[in-house]
Amino acid sequence: MIKLLSPKNSFILFLLSCSLSVSAQNEKAEADLREIIKKLDVVGLSVAVVKKGEIIYTHSFGLKNIETKAPLSDTDIFRIASISKSFSATSIMQLIEAGKLSLDADFSDLVGFKIRNPKFPDKAITLRMILSHTSSINDSQGYFTLDAINPVKNPDWQKCYSDVAPGTDYRYCNLNYNMIGTVIEKYSGQRFDNYVKNHIINPLGLYAGYNVDSLDAMRFATLHEYNTSTKKLSPSPLAYAPRREEIKNYVMGYSTPIFSPTGGMKISATDLAKYMTMHMNYGKYKVTRIMSKKSARLMQTKISENEGYGMAIANREDVIPGKLMTGHTGSAYGLYSAMFFNPKEKFGIVVITNGCNPSSTNGLNDVLRAGVNSLYENFIK
Repeated sequence: MIKLLSPKNSFILFLLSCSLSVSAQNEKAEADLREIIKKLDVVGLSVAVVKKGEIIYTHSFGLKNIETKAPLSDTDIFRIASISKSFSATSIMQLIEAGKLSLDADFSDLVGFKIRNPKFPDKAITLRMILSHTSSINDSQGYFTLDAINPVKNPDWQKCYSDVAPGTDYRYCNLNYNMIGTVIEKYSGQRFDNYVKNHIINPLGLYAGYNVDSLDAMRFATLHEYNTSTKKLSPSPLAYAPRREEIKNYVMGYSTPIFSPTGGMKISATDLAKYMTMHMNYGKYKVTRIMSKKSARLMQTKISENEGYGMAIANREDVIPGKLMTGHTGSAYGLYSAMFFNPKEKFGIVVITNGCNPSSTNGLNDVLRAGVNSLYENFIK
């Protein structure tokens, strides 16, 4: 006699089969990622996957610190480098929505000193140009202080400008975003790190920040630079330098590069995935709206045709074959980070390594490329 399963038992078996399927999927993904780690000399790797607006997978592999052998965990935070720019641009969009700024404003008026390419003195450099790296400004004089481009402070200020007319060509420039930070201070009345914390980090429920001393140092994932001659990795202590003396003598609206609006955000892969989901959903995460749909779309709309770059957000077809991905990468002090999402299909992937062989293909670090594609194949496709 055949004994039929009760509806309750059938449901239990269904849940069990689903659990086994997810477990097998995770094991396959983790085996793939461990192979990438081994092949590309990765110190540590932290990843997160978002599908249909929900984080479906997070995991950390390898070491937090190569010297202490401490393991990397999902709660550890990294200085994520240039993905930080999107936090600065998001802040600007909020101030525009508040009626305090305009994308077409002359940047000289905003920053408080002359911003003009001496080769094109009659051409105003606008806030939009600064945000989109079409300002014609370069980093040749450095970008850790506004003195580099201030005509009163640097006799070589003219070298900060390239030979192209403002608004005509894409030239990636860190100084652009350190200046953006000063504008946020001037028009919000809040110190840059506090503004971002109050208007983005806290509303989204993230553990993150630009100010080293506002965070638990025990959670910092040590960054490691790769020596191509010795093929060895070593810690980069400057990545989390607190710069306490500079902060003591802080001048609002000018000292802002101390916090590095261009690259100084510290955050975990899991919390970065939450922030990424906000952009994927055009300004909203869960029930919290950070900015309007219009502002979010403007950030993601390409201004530079060839590079697909909008305002601190890029559109790339070379990350996952056959997919137009939106997001940004970062690299500094041996760290490599990637945050890419597809707003139509509602999936996104975060990959961060605190040290690896820095080989790259078509301008994208090989660990990031392999990691993003592995996670896509295992969890999305």
